[in-house]
Formats: sequence, C-alpha cells, structure tokens
Amino acid sequence: MIADLHMHSTASDGSLDPQELMQRASVAGVDLIALTDHDCLDGLALAEQTARQLGMRWISGVELSAQWQGHTIHVLGYGFDPASAEFVSAMQAVKAGRWQRAEQIDKRLEGKKMPGALAGAMAVQKAAGSAAESPPARPHFADWMVAEGYVRDRAEAFRKWLGSGKLGDIKQHWPELPEAVEQIRSAGGMAVMAHPWHYGFTRARMRRLLKDFAQAGGRGMEVVNGQQPVEQVAYLGKVSQEMGFLASCGSDFHHPDSPWMALGKMTALPADCAPVWNDPLFNR
Repeated sequence: MIADLHMHSTASDGSLDPQELMQRASVAGVDLIALTDHDCLDGLALAEQTARQLGMRWISGVELSAQWQGHTIHVLGYGFDPASAEFVSAMQAVKAGRWQRAEQIDKRLEGKKMPGALAGAMAVQKAAGSAAESPPARPHFADWMVAEGYVRDRAEAFRKWLGSGKLGDIKQHWPELPEAVEQIRSAGGMAVMAHPWHYGFTRARMRRLLKDFAQAGGRGMEVVNGQQPVEQVAYLGKVSQEMGFLASCGSDFHHPDSPWMALGKMTALPADCAPVWNDPLFNR
C-alpha cells in the first residue's frame, strides 16, 4: 500500500488545485491519502469527493503552524471533523494571522527597496488558481521576487529573505504547540509532528521537542518526508519506537517540478515502525 499523508494544494501554497492533486496522486498509485494544507481546510471537501471517486482511502488532514521555544513548528492533524465549529473558528483566526504576516512581509520587503510585494504575491497566487480570500504564503512572495529579478530562484529568495531567521520569518501569529495539538484533539483528530528533522535542531533538542509534543497529547511523528535520506529515516524510526509514537509518511508535495517531493514517491518507512494507518481513526 502507498500512503501519502502530506501534500499541499492551491488552498495554501501548492500549485495544483485539490481536484487535480487527487487525480495525479491516483495516477501515481497512492492508496491512502490526506490533503494537509497549511492552516487551511478550504480544499478538503473537493479533495475528499475526488479521492473517493477515484477509489482512494481518504482521511481529513491539515498542517498547523505552532510556536515552540521561539521556533515555528508544524503539526499534522488527521481524522478530525472538518465541520467542528471550534476548529473552523481556530483556522479562521490563523488565516487572519496569515494575512497580517503577509502584510508585514510586504512592509519589510518595501523597506529593502522591493515595493509591491503583497500585490505581486497575490497575483502569483491568483495565477496558480488559489482562492482570492486565501492569504499569500512565502513561496508566492518568492516567485514574485524571481519574476521581478530580485533573486535568481525560489531557493535564493528563502536563503536571503524568507527562510528561517530572515525578515520573512514572522512567527508571532501562531499558537503555542500545546494549543495547536489541543485544537486537533478537540475536533476528534490525531496530532502528528511534521518533518522533525527539517527544523535544524540538534538530536538532543529534537528529542526535547518530541517529548514536549507527547506531553501535549501528540500521538505520532512523520518519520518519512519525501525522498529523505535513508540514514535520517532510520534514526527517526528508532526515535518513534522509543517514544511510543505512531509513524507517518508523506511526500510534502507542493509542485510537480520538485521531483524529490513527488506524489507517492517516498523513502520506505522502516518495517519495525507502527504506522499511523493501523490506528482505528484511519479505518472508520
């Protein structure tokens, strides 16, 4: 079975709309699927309808932004009720925060003699098929910067301006880690730590994060993120077992031009891990 439980559509910062994303995933052979847009539930209804029509197993998903010790952390939520009034309200509050972040990025880039960033990012987003009410994300700003000639490519935009610790890395709008976990749990879902290797922490600090996550009610961790190096996956697999976490995997797909994040193409989950899809939540 191919499970891909981490991907993004035009509802957040992906380049494919939810319907096309599900169609491509089906062609790629995905059997179990979750759409996990950033702090957004807007694409779930269409994605679920399409996935089920194509014969894939579906579970609701989202990727929430949270704060932990001054760092932005991402938490995947699975199996929650998308119609939960409390959860929908929480997502609306975060969306408002994302608009504030976009406005602050615009002002900061203008201060660096790059005016019109917000309007430009919104134009990029619209061209990609995103809904007008969705706040532009950092990749949209990056693509605008490339188009305007301020940087050579998206990687340079993040390295110089938008990545961790740069002027576009604005964190104050995210809930604290325990709050994000509780939002998922209160809607009937499971909280899973997204790509723990990608935060750039030492192994000791990563373990501290995961311990705090478990204490907050987190149930699993993403052991495989895209075509991640085998040695990293092996280490994360051991950590998941030691801490009693269920193991998840996902491509983290955003764009078809990123082959290391291709739909359904991931490093194998270690055989001795306990996969999240064995939990009853995934078999309702």
